[in-house]
Amino acid sequence: MKQQTLSMAQDQGFEQYRKPTRRDQFLQTMDRIMPWAALCAVIEPHYPKKGNGRPPIGLERMVRIHFLQHWFNLADLACEEALYDSASLRRFAGIDLGREPVPDATSLLRFRHLLEQHQLGEKLFAEAGRVLQDSGMTLKTGTIVDATIIAAPSSTKNSDGMRDPEMHQTRKGKQWYFGMKLHIGVDSQSGLAHSAMVTPANVHDKHPLPHLLHGREKRVYGDSAYRAQKNLIRGKAPQAKDFTNERVRRRKDEPADEGKRAKNRNKSKIRARVEHVFAVVKRLWGFTKVRYRGLAKNACRAFTALALANIYLARDRLTPQVRP
Repeated sequence: MKQQTLSMAQDQGFEQYRKPTRRDQFLQTMDRIMPWAALCAVIEPHYPKKGNGRPPIGLERMVRIHFLQHWFNLADLACEEALYDSASLRRFAGIDLGREPVPDATSLLRFRHLLEQHQLGEKLFAEAGRVLQDSGMTLKTGTIVDATIIAAPSSTKNSDGMRDPEMHQTRKGKQWYFGMKLHIGVDSQSGLAHSAMVTPANVHDKHPLPHLLHGREKRVYGDSAYRAQKNLIRGKAPQAKDFTNERVRRRKDEPADEGKRAKNRNKSKIRARVEHVFAVVKRLWGFTKVRYRGLAKNACRAFTALALANIYLARDRLTPQVRP
């Protein structure tokens, strides 16, 4: 390990009354449980090698900075400025301002384009799932399917004078939304996402259903948007039973079917686990609105966010238990 410069030593040791913040604790936890070697191995074949030009920035450092962008919802330039501003972020990325500058926004943009070009976001999601399965979190016999809308700017006040042509609008209740949909399949016991798909917002939830199943299910849970899709389910998972919620409508002269409502409540207790994944991606990671134009760029961000969400949700199981 390199000797610390005065700049890094000042960040770490000269502040007598500094208290570890929740950000510090979060970064320490993620630094400890992230499978850095496995994730870097996915990107390494496509990453620039040393040659006659300027040597590339270390791969693991770029991966760490890229994950910081997802965790704290930072654009390229905002991430560069945050690294200059925050000692905890620099410490996580391994940057010592006494020796080297922070990678500029252009380097972060090029790294993101590299991931998008080779669809490495999806491969990172798959690799994170493989690591979790090797840790003992195997796929069980139930899958919960659901979708959420990620909003996109609907304004036409831009150079093209038009909205993103790959995004579309849809109606949910009495409200119209413009953007894309993130469809996921979540294991009913572990609560971790094992499959995902990105579509325009006007695609019905039922159409990506076969892509969200791994094929060994015995039960498939979902809301009423997936009802009466037994053919789609059995086409991918022949042994699966349909446990999606049924619609219960109350008519003027007849009371609601309380038996169906009770069954829906029991199913929803299990189905609610899919919302934990969406809560991490949208509320903690801040992925409620797209930042880029086009489905491919935002799909790369979505798959990476899901990979990080799985590792975050499994953090207690990945952290070695220490006896008191």
